[in-house]
Amino acid sequence: MQRPVEDLYVFSESEVKEPPEGIIGALKYLGPGLILTASIVGSGELIATTTLGATAGFVTLWVIIVSCLVKVTLQLEFGKHAINTGESTMLAMNKLPGPRIGKANWTVWFWVIVMSLKMMQLGGIVGGAALALNIAFPGVSPPIWTWVTALSVALLIWQGSYKFIERACVFMIVCFVLFTIACALFLQATPYRISWTDIAEGLQFKLPAFAVGVAIAAFGITGVGGDEIMQYPYWCLEKGYARFTGPKKDTEDWVRRARGWIKVMYVDALFSMVIYTIATIAFYMLGAAVLHGRGTIPQGYDAMRTLATMYTESVGPWAMWVYLIGAIVVLYSTAFSALGAWSRQYTDAFSRIGLLSFSDMKQRQRWIGALAWIIAIIWALLFLVFKAPVFMVILGGIGTSLMLLIVVYAALFFRYTRLDERLRPSRFYDVALWVSAIAIAVLGIRGIIAVI
Repeated sequence: MQRPVEDLYVFSESEVKEPPEGIIGALKYLGPGLILTASIVGSGELIATTTLGATAGFVTLWVIIVSCLVKVTLQLEFGKHAINTGESTMLAMNKLPGPRIGKANWTVWFWVIVMSLKMMQLGGIVGGAALALNIAFPGVSPPIWTWVTALSVALLIWQGSYKFIERACVFMIVCFVLFTIACALFLQATPYRISWTDIAEGLQFKLPAFAVGVAIAAFGITGVGGDEIMQYPYWCLEKGYARFTGPKKDTEDWVRRARGWIKVMYVDALFSMVIYTIATIAFYMLGAAVLHGRGTIPQGYDAMRTLATMYTESVGPWAMWVYLIGAIVVLYSTAFSALGAWSRQYTDAFSRIGLLSFSDMKQRQRWIGALAWIIAIIWALLFLVFKAPVFMVILGGIGTSLMLLIVVYAALFFRYTRLDERLRPSRFYDVALWVSAIAIAVLGIRGIIAVI
């Protein structure tokens, strides 16, 4: 595994950099949010969101939009905490109040347990990519494509640095944005085209009784999830937002730089939010317009074929290839981005438990490399056992909902207990944070009750 020349988690005065001026300057430093976007769009949008649209129709479109918009404030709070303190997520979580089991805070152990459900979700993502590849190249069986997908992702993460991961994710984002636009254009040329009446139906903030369960699942799965919010600080740290701010000092220069780089982080997060919100809405509408109208809900090994054939029937056989290429890129980007983050998160969590020292660069890189292979193999095995990508992805949504409750708790603690008073945000920001926290807490608890 390639090791970086410098330790991206250690700060020094020599790496201090003045923040850019204005939004245009900030756009040059985008990256962490784009890596999350690569993960978000495939983790729920292509499979789960389309399936939810197929189940409920347009009536819960507003839930999808709110889900994408409301959670971003928590993401901003986690990113801000990383810039303020220079702490990785698990180090910050390990400092939260509450009981400890061994060396680790209860929230670290909670994360480790809940990630077992998320393992199922990513197994479904890898399986979805394998099924799409099998449709494109039927001479190779789904199990073989599953191993090709999982092991190739592991190889790329094992060899790749932050810059490589960022550039690869940006490339894949460009591909799936073009794919989304193509899907929308194709749909409007078919009998399933979307009308303004359909959109208006989905924006009336109605929630029929039959759609309550679907809406809760949609809120947990779509947009930035609890796991992705917890991933964000690692990418902010490796991008350099905290390093460029410099070691924390009681000086006006440090405060000015911190405020400047926090603004850059805001632009990064909000820009990526626009991208994944558009993609999410597009995939939801595809499911609502085509599959709901036909009464078809994708399941099991036939999931990807069901989604793909809706284009073949309406536009022609050539359209399936456009869908398959886009689907493969979207799902592969999720596995790629998630594995980069998970290998870091697990290494950090195991460090808090006492298995290694995360601050030791050689140990950290060795563990990240090994875990990249182990996690990818687990994903492949889970899919080969369960063989139900839709079920697996939606099950992961339950884990996401559970994790969001911990994220809310941590975000409020960061804001009101650990944030430097000199970096206090506006009143509007605090209101948005509380709206996010309350909405997530209410829906998260309802989701848990529904599952029980």
